[in-house]
Amino acid sequence: MWADLAYSLSQGRDRTLTRRAARAIEALATTPAGEPGKRSARYLEFTDATPEGNLILVYNAQGRLLYPNSSQAPPDFPWPAVVRPPSDRFHSVDFHGRKFRVLQRPVVFEGEALNVVVGGQLDDNRQMLARFSAGLIGATPILLLVSALAGYFMTRRALQPVGRLTAALRSITIGNLSERLPSRQNGDEFERLSETCNEMLGRLETAVAQIKRFTADASHELRSPISYIQMVAEYALRSSKLEADSHEAFEEILAESQDATRLLEDMLVLARADSGHVDIPFEAADLAELMRESFERARIPAKAKGHRLQLHCVEHLEVRGDRASLSRLVWTLLDNAIKYTPDGGAIDLSLDRDGESGRLRVQDNGIGIAEELLPRIFDRFFRADPARAQGEGTGLGLAIAKWIADVHHADLSVESRAGAGTIFMVVFPLDLQGVRSTRPS
Repeated sequence: MWADLAYSLSQGRDRTLTRRAARAIEALATTPAGEPGKRSARYLEFTDATPEGNLILVYNAQGRLLYPNSSQAPPDFPWPAVVRPPSDRFHSVDFHGRKFRVLQRPVVFEGEALNVVVGGQLDDNRQMLARFSAGLIGATPILLLVSALAGYFMTRRALQPVGRLTAALRSITIGNLSERLPSRQNGDEFERLSETCNEMLGRLETAVAQIKRFTADASHELRSPISYIQMVAEYALRSSKLEADSHEAFEEILAESQDATRLLEDMLVLARADSGHVDIPFEAADLAELMRESFERARIPAKAKGHRLQLHCVEHLEVRGDRASLSRLVWTLLDNAIKYTPDGGAIDLSLDRDGESGRLRVQDNGIGIAEELLPRIFDRFFRADPARAQGEGTGLGLAIAKWIADVHHADLSVESRAGAGTIFMVVFPLDLQGVRSTRPS
């Protein structure tokens, strides 16, 4: 804009000088050639009536000033050399700190070669450019702000479908893969993205359903042969004719079958939870009572390993949930601490109330968990290597505990450092009075 304005003003000034030169010749032509006095007077009238008329001069081919008879221009004005150019020639000159534009135009008037010289100041152009520059500089921050705000709102409007798709994708978990993303039937890229994601979700739903069915069916089908093996081993151990080596072998078979039975039971629990076929009736349950029961149950295994077992518990803390599931959650965390705390370690079990929440805490000074393994601690069949892989268990206990916590709208978290112990924290909401049953998601 600035460059266009500067060019336009410059061209306008040159056109003005060109018109003045043409009018100067016209003023001479309106007076008869035989009356030089009248011609000079007529030319003076023209220059007096023309802005900057004192800067309009006419020279002959020898460089002698013809009109006006005596120059009214400042005596020290820096006129260019009086040379008759072949065509119009423009010059830029400085006079007392001011810019001027000068035109030299060759003409032939009444058979005589003349040189018309016209000058004009450029202050008006410079002042207009200065005012425009100041206005442009002042308006630029406002224009930038307006442009930024307009761009922000336009971008937000354009990206609203992305936000909706993102929120919808985040709401879809392993438990609700049947849900689909909203699709606007307008043929744009967002519609194609939604359709592609929905197709992917459909494939995932099919694959996950197949895995769930396989896990549930395999767990169910394996129960019968393992139960039969356990029954045969128990029957054989009752025989008085059994040899010592055979007795020891059947004891190992019985122990392994019992472990396999527990593993299958855990797999069935998670398979039912994944399939959404588990309805848990909620009722009033006293967490403090469940804590004391688990504490008493843990006394014998803790004593066997020389653990210092402590309980810090409020007298009464009632939540709504399934008593058996909550008992299993508490025992899983406590049993996990006993298993992975070396002999002579300390285990603290606590329950308190914090506003509208109940906090259950199990802390030990055992072997701990490496920081990089913490995000996977609730994964199924995950065992932190190498020490935890040597412990007993199916590798599903913490996964089931996490599922139980989610079902009861509780937050199960873990803090640990390798060699410094582990803290499991379960935060229960105490305002679920209206909840009667739940289906895991």
